[in-house]
Amino acid sequence: MKILYLCTGNSCRSQMAEGWTRHLRPDIESWSAGVVRHGMNQDAVRVMQEAGVDISAQTSKTVDDLPEVEFDYVVTLCGHAAENCPYFPSKARRVHRGFDDPPSLAASLATEEERLAVYRRVRDEIRAMVEGLPGSLED
Repeated sequence: MKILYLCTGNSCRSQMAEGWTRHLRPDIESWSAGVVRHGMNQDAVRVMQEAGVDISAQTSKTVDDLPEVEFDYVVTLCGHAAENCPYFPSKARRVHRGFDDPPSLAASLATEEERLAVYRRVRDEIRAMVEGLPGSLED
């Protein structure tokens, strides 16, 4: 199975999903990309490291940066990506599994611990989705 996780900037949620899939489900090939490239979110890298998953070598990219791959699933993780998902001329099934945007939610929080708590919650929610693959992608 080959999965592409797509988010707006490929900086946080899609990177977490790719990292979890590589860590928990090595039998599934995974990639992540964004509609645009925002760079890696260091808080996402940090909370994934806390969970034992190193995504620090992953890079922020767009779908144009990906190799030619016949994806089985293109999973959008945010509303903007779902609305602006590029066309994939393949058998790929498009599925939307939305998660809160940690950078947006954390921006107004007063302390680092409050901010990281948002990232940890979303990290754990994404992990649960990945643990349930492929069933978690069924309607």
